[in-house]
Amino acid sequence: MKVIKVGIMAFISCAILFSASISPAQNKKVIRPKKKILFVVTCHNKKGSTGEPTGYYLGEVSHPWEVLKNAGYEIDFVSPKGGKAPVDGFDLNDKVNAEFWNDKVYHNKIEHTKKPSQINPADYQAIHFAGGHGAMWDFADNRAIAAIASKIYENGGIISAVCHGPAGLVNIKLSNGKYLVEGKKVNGFTNEEEVAVKLDKVVPFLLEDKLKERGAIFEKSGLWQVHVVTDTRLVTGQNPQSAKAVGEAVLTELKKL
Repeated sequence: MKVIKVGIMAFISCAILFSASISPAQNKKVIRPKKKILFVVTCHNKKGSTGEPTGYYLGEVSHPWEVLKNAGYEIDFVSPKGGKAPVDGFDLNDKVNAEFWNDKVYHNKIEHTKKPSQINPADYQAIHFAGGHGAMWDFADNRAIAAIASKIYENGGIISAVCHGPAGLVNIKLSNGKYLVEGKKVNGFTNEEEVAVKLDKVVPFLLEDKLKERGAIFEKSGLWQVHVVTDTRLVTGQNPQSAKAVGEAVLTELKKL
């Protein structure tokens, strides 16, 4: 009987020790936050004094969206004023454009963009500034969106921008007081491309020049060539042709988080 009692006591002691070795976190189901990315689009719908329509460039939203959506990320949209976002580059012969435009969930989102005040930066792993000439008028001086981007970045997230989207980067400052782009390799719509579309005298500033003023190391290729630069969780693309490659580069960076 003593042998049996000793055996039972030893079994109980082992069970207690095993149970104690399991942390409370191991006993609970781990709830992982949704993988979310915030896209910024312009509200501005006119190219300066020309009166010509503009807005966000559809392919600069749809092509990164396709890459990131297919990787399991949910996309939200914010604009400087919220609400319906004007669209440019509306070409539904582009299959990716058509897929995005005909997606009921995302069509509703782009038609009802969030206001900056509705955004919690902690919800997002990345923020993407889509281009379109409209961005040149309402991205650079929007302090609320710049603050959102800064918080996402300093939380360890990623910032990306394509074509005229980097207009949203020029006044982003980090908590150390330095501009986000200072000392980083970047690119965007070049001076030569702006001249080629005859809007170099229309836009409020030349994007390439402004990024250089902020201390960025500006890299570029020839007109309409695909060019994407990644530097310290900052991804930038030169033109509409670079939009998909920007999405792919963002996905590569997300996998490192």
